[in-house]
Amino acid sequence: MKKEWNYNNEIDDKLVQKIAEKYSINTLLSKILVSRNVIEDEKIETFLNPKRNNFNDPYLLPDMEKAVDRIINALEKNEKITIYGDYDVDGITATTVLESFLRERNANVTHYIPNRLEEGYGLNNNAIDKIKESGTDLMITVDCGITGISEVEYGKSLGLDIVVTDHHEPGDEIPDTIAVVDAKRKDNKYPFRELAGVGIAFKVIQAISIKLNLDEKEYLKYLDIVAIGTIADVVPLVEENRTITKLGLKLLEVTKNIGLKELVNITGYKRIDSNMVAFGIAPRINACGRMGKEQEALNLFLTQDSKEAQEIAERLNSYNAKRQELEKSIFEQAKQMAESDLDKNVLVLAREGWHHGVIGIVSSKITELYFKPSILIGFEGEEGKGSGRSVPGFDLHDAIVSCGNDLEKFGGHEMAIGLSLKKEKFEKFKEDFEKYACNTNLCDIIPIINIDEEAKLSELNIAVIKELSLLEPYGEANRMPIFIFKNLKINSIRSLSEGKHIKLTLQDNHYYIDAIGFNLGYLANEYKIGDKVDVVGSLEINEYNGNQNMQINLKDIRKA
Repeated sequence: MKKEWNYNNEIDDKLVQKIAEKYSINTLLSKILVSRNVIEDEKIETFLNPKRNNFNDPYLLPDMEKAVDRIINALEKNEKITIYGDYDVDGITATTVLESFLRERNANVTHYIPNRLEEGYGLNNNAIDKIKESGTDLMITVDCGITGISEVEYGKSLGLDIVVTDHHEPGDEIPDTIAVVDAKRKDNKYPFRELAGVGIAFKVIQAISIKLNLDEKEYLKYLDIVAIGTIADVVPLVEENRTITKLGLKLLEVTKNIGLKELVNITGYKRIDSNMVAFGIAPRINACGRMGKEQEALNLFLTQDSKEAQEIAERLNSYNAKRQELEKSIFEQAKQMAESDLDKNVLVLAREGWHHGVIGIVSSKITELYFKPSILIGFEGEEGKGSGRSVPGFDLHDAIVSCGNDLEKFGGHEMAIGLSLKKEKFEKFKEDFEKYACNTNLCDIIPIINIDEEAKLSELNIAVIKELSLLEPYGEANRMPIFIFKNLKINSIRSLSEGKHIKLTLQDNHYYIDAIGFNLGYLANEYKIGDKVDVVGSLEINEYNGNQNMQINLKDIRKA
């Protein structure tokens, strides 16, 4: 598939040199900072070496004072507090952080996590009934609640006091309750809007600590948990989120949370970084929610028993393995179905029995494979539940709004949606969705590779590549840098893993580098030894048999 290479090759070389000299960093790293507009002294210092005093004042968040006063009042009166969370990593970590902190203040605190398969996301009245019946005086939401206008009103009618903490976009109206702490409120004065749900929970415990004159370690010690939720929720890893994740990952290396330590061990990852969190820890926590076992992940983080932690971690591993099996099976079925629909602008695929806790992941893979928006629907009898993923430039939420009459319920945003519909309406929905896509510019959208900078083999060595790690943690809005290398000669080329991947040695005068292209094996027949090529990819160090070698992880290649 043809991809567009997008990069700005105009850069202020004097500024690059000035930053490199002032901060004693290599020129390549300095170029990345300049290309990402990290050029002011304060921004550079905070970006490279964030410190605990870089956190913003939590009382700048709307309603924070009201929230803290009500929570402290509950502590003083020993009222029962229930934290209403969510079943994903952000919700589980937010619940963990707030409950653990309040427990240490001797609070009478418990939690409620809705079941993904039976209750779905967010507040619901049946759950609120149970919370009230349990004797709860104060309910605090984390990672949810901002759109629960009627549910909050219902809880208040039962006599519950409710504090909402959330990070999602509010609608035209916000819940009418004691406090609604959300940096995305229209009246927000907080300098950073992109905290995850666990980030907001962290600001709450920071604010309580300030009010109670506690040592800052009383809230900073939870940064390992906060970092996990922040990375997993794919919020932009810039500004305060960068401070949270950079400091949190350092704390994760020596974590005192028994359950988290067991989970890190069971992932098998040797290096603790954002990659390990995103692909090792997060899937195992999310697997609990997807398989209807949301309580297990929370129990893992809250337990003080090593044996119990080990047992729960092993169960999380087994849930994840089961999730992977389901995912693989559905993916293979979806691929077969998609092959007959590749003339369509969008892929709408459905089958009886597809597990609706997993189809969202498969939809992501189908969209990535074919570069087409996709919606997968699992039917149970006459009822269908679906998840969809989009490509940049096509607003999936607008698309399903246009087909709203075919659906029972739907929600989401530009890149991801969820929906439910009756089986009898499926063909009509599929037809209407395709018709909508035909009237957009979807056919003109092609994958874009955003390139940070041009690099030359002559300026590379192991030390230079290692120093690029100062840019970590990588994630949304701070991705691993992508470089373009021009006019390299192919010195060797071969396919790997039965033609799935490609391996090359590239040469520029007297300089050589290896390159690996995952899922690019088909290119082995398009190029030959001696060809001059331009390539784009990230830089990494490949370790094998105790040796370290520089390597380009290829994203694309074309004739020079």
